[in-house]
Amino acid sequence: MDDVDRKILAELQQDGRLTVTELAARVRLSVSPCHRRLRELERSGAIQGYRAVVDAAALGLNFEALVFVSMRQEDRDTVAEFERAIGQLEHVLDAQRLFGEPDYLLRVATADLAAFQRLYDERLATLPGVQRLTSTLVMKHVVQDRPLPA
Repeated sequence: MDDVDRKILAELQQDGRLTVTELAARVRLSVSPCHRRLRELERSGAIQGYRAVVDAAALGLNFEALVFVSMRQEDRDTVAEFERAIGQLEHVLDAQRLFGEPDYLLRVATADLAAFQRLYDERLATLPGVQRLTSTLVMKHVVQDRPLPA
């Protein structure tokens, strides 16, 4: 990956709807070489996809919490089952496995506190291998969806 590829990635992170012509102009390439580089970035997996960034409040998801998960069991099968189950919960926006304690960090969005409580009690607390859940509420986003540094 060279500086031109990094410029392409930086531009697309700012505006994923750029046409190839607009992108080529911004990175100072002609359209054909820009298009070839773009396709190679997609093929290599450097660009994993394109999506719209949607305001959670527009979908009625006004409540966000971070949930820290400590596991009771961490054998391979339990971890795999836990991670599969987390992947099926649509209100879990992000999930990271951590070194040390706690074992996982989840970012969860729901309509309100009552919906979060139901999700917490009925789904999160019953996941395979879970020993303890600890939550903290998100007051506001200071930095969100920042593009990766080029």
